[in-house]
Amino acid sequence: MDVPLPHLDRPFDYLVPEALDADARPGVRVKVRFAGQLVDGWLLERAESSAHPKLAYLEKVVSPVPVLSPEVARLARAVADRYAGSLADVLRLAVPPRHARAEKAVTAAAPDGSPTDGTGPTGSTAPDGSPADGTAPDGGAAEDADAGARPGGRAEVDPRGWRDYPAGPALLRALTDGKPARAVWSALPGEDWADRYADAVAATLAGGRGAVVVVADARDLDRLDAALTAVLGAGRHVRLTAADGPARRYRAFLTARTGEVDVVIGTRAAMFAPVRRLGLVAIWDDGDDLHAEPRAPYPHARDVLLTRAQLGDIAALVGGYARTAEAQLLVETGWAREVVADRAVVRARTPALAPTGDDPQLARDPGAASARLPSLAWTTARDALRADLPVLVQVPRRGYVPSVACADCRAPARCPHCAGPLSLPSAQGTPACRWCGRVAAAYACPECGGRRLRASVTGARRTAEELGRAFPGVPVRTSGREEVLASVPGGAGLVIATPGAEPVAEGGYGAVLLLDSWALLTRADLRAGEEALRRWMAAAALARPGTAGGRVVVVADGALAPVQALLRWDSAWFAARELAERRELGFPPAVRMASVTGAAEAVADLLAGARLPGDAEVLGPVPADEGRERMLVRVPRSRAAAMAEALHAAAGQRSARKAADPVRLQVDPLTLF
Repeated sequence: MDVPLPHLDRPFDYLVPEALDADARPGVRVKVRFAGQLVDGWLLERAESSAHPKLAYLEKVVSPVPVLSPEVARLARAVADRYAGSLADVLRLAVPPRHARAEKAVTAAAPDGSPTDGTGPTGSTAPDGSPADGTAPDGGAAEDADAGARPGGRAEVDPRGWRDYPAGPALLRALTDGKPARAVWSALPGEDWADRYADAVAATLAGGRGAVVVVADARDLDRLDAALTAVLGAGRHVRLTAADGPARRYRAFLTARTGEVDVVIGTRAAMFAPVRRLGLVAIWDDGDDLHAEPRAPYPHARDVLLTRAQLGDIAALVGGYARTAEAQLLVETGWAREVVADRAVVRARTPALAPTGDDPQLARDPGAASARLPSLAWTTARDALRADLPVLVQVPRRGYVPSVACADCRAPARCPHCAGPLSLPSAQGTPACRWCGRVAAAYACPECGGRRLRASVTGARRTAEELGRAFPGVPVRTSGREEVLASVPGGAGLVIATPGAEPVAEGGYGAVLLLDSWALLTRADLRAGEEALRRWMAAAALARPGTAGGRVVVVADGALAPVQALLRWDSAWFAARELAERRELGFPPAVRMASVTGAAEAVADLLAGARLPGDAEVLGPVPADEGRERMLVRVPRSRAAAMAEALHAAAGQRSARKAADPVRLQVDPLTLF
């Protein structure tokens, strides 16, 4: 039942009246009477008998279309168990809300108005006695008998784009053969990742299987959409994203559910897409926080897809310019194989990279340590513009003065009372704390003793104004929250972009400047270094190769580990280093953690009722927002299931008692501090 109460997270038996017998198939939406109310539900299974002596009847079959496939139902149960959530919450994410007009338009094409996957009334076998999940009786992949009748026929596989990676052609062959290949791919600079994913999808289709590909945002989705259309032809895939609106989203969902297409691409809304004979799940840039669902039970698209690959014994592809610690763990445990280029190829494709904070640069430009735009960055931009090449400038923020720092050493300005960040009400105002509100009139930098403050992150808009004055006559474009540019022309011009909004330049950028890098590195976040490297590599990948005049300048100390990884274009080294440090400190993904947030009494009540494993550690409390507090539970990875089960059971006990204060329960939170 669609009731978000943990203690009701289990199936219930109902009788099917004769009038609803034909429509009451596994996977349909129904309405049932529960506790005197009419509630929504899902019909999971038909059975001949029940252990309960007295049962109520189904009130209504909302639609005869079985939108919930057995594979997705099994996946949803596994995701709910992993994240200590309820099946109803996961199904709400997995199946979009019904849109009657869209449903009628899609199902009108099917003879009986139902999915074409052969699911019978029991949901276990097709009419001819073969398994209903699309597999042949011998366990192999079912023959795609109607592939030739579909638009475009079978996809053509071109392995040339993967030849820069020694393991790339073998990956495509495995996908064509229907093998459960698992790969972690580190893309080269300048790589058209959308084309490579289209090649992988085409190889999967050539083997008679379907594919699901998840990207972070609409801009990446547009690139992948165009690449798949070019490789597969029109009508061979659908887009599934909440941004398309209820009708288009539900129509795309039903198109996949009815088996009209075998490829679904989209944002995190596509991670549960009901593709028949699924052979590949893939995700691009898995470190992007947009992949994390903000609604309970807060699943991450990468983990949902990997769970799907494990349950279905299918192929998985995790790709990006940078590598996350979670992806590195897949490689080190042997679950996946890394797909990387040889170092000679990396050097040939990488732009010329240089930091501004190393000793040679400081010797030539002593002010580079505190300057926002050191001379190296300025001359690099000037030379690229003189060569009629575009210049990309990445800044971490879009505003004007969100925070301040010491004008002499650039150390972040902190409140001497509570260590909160200081802010300046105006350019000439007295600094005040954003946390406790106290005025720091006599502020002195604890690092160098300096008393002058300046804007630590100027932001994209102010940067565009400053660079526009520095390079008069040069076109200046901004790309950020208000307007995200997909591409820019290849001539001389300045592009000021926030991380994740960098447009592609025709022919590549002549120069890429990574400003205010310390603002990314000094965040109070476990993933600060990883996130900074991911943002930098995504921007640097848009530059021309060094042999073609491409240059990248990062305003940071060259001795820092993320900067070293950028200079060598070796995110695998940094991911391995990061994972080793997290193992030593006991941080995810080396361990599994859960956060419990709420009123102090409610948090204590839930943890007191949770039968946690004996080796579980309870950390905290720490202050959270709106007067609440937060506790962390840490267990070894082998005890993750026991921790999730204990926390879910404790939450069920509180809901059964109708406890007043809500508690937010989140497994593997992105932010720990």
